[in-house]
Amino acid sequence: MAVNRVPVLKRCRALGLEPSYLGYDKKSRRNPQRSNKKKSEYAMQLREKQKAKFIYGVLEKPFHNYYEKADRMKGMTGANLMTLLERRLDNVVFRMGFARTRREARQVVGHKFVTVNGKQVKVPSYLVKAGDVIEIKESKKGIQRMKDIVESTGGRITPEWMDVNLEGLQGTIKELPAREMIDVPVDEMLIVELYSK
Repeated sequence: MAVNRVPVLKRCRALGLEPSYLGYDKKSRRNPQRSNKKKSEYAMQLREKQKAKFIYGVLEKPFHNYYEKADRMKGMTGANLMTLLERRLDNVVFRMGFARTRREARQVVGHKFVTVNGKQVKVPSYLVKAGDVIEIKESKKGIQRMKDIVESTGGRITPEWMDVNLEGLQGTIKELPAREMIDVPVDEMLIVELYSK
């Protein structure tokens, strides 16, 4: 399985992203070097795609598959793409506060901590549906790692499209997220323009 091992703060700086979107509260001490060079249209489109891929931890081929799936769905392709990315199980675990960072959320899912509707799921790219109940397994709820996670994510704001019981380590998907419910700083229209060339 391919893993992105790029240093997070360095990549955030290169893409002009706040590390908080990935769950990190660190700040880079380095000042980004300003370039006076005007960016081409292609460069701006590519940067938006790289931002989306980096935030959600998706590599090129799966990302392209998400785009094709979004294109086949009804409605706006860009909004559909963002909804698909937001529905990934690792992202949902992060949003619910069951992991401090998106990378940790991916690890929590991969290590078989998570059940969806009572069934164990270990695939980070699993797409949740409205009405799904996501829960940390009973055997894992009492371990120190989960207690530490809950302590550090307690103040995090939960998106309106999910209900979360942080003490019980359980959450429900009320509805699928619309684009305006997703607070990710990505201009998905530029991604659509890039792929539709």
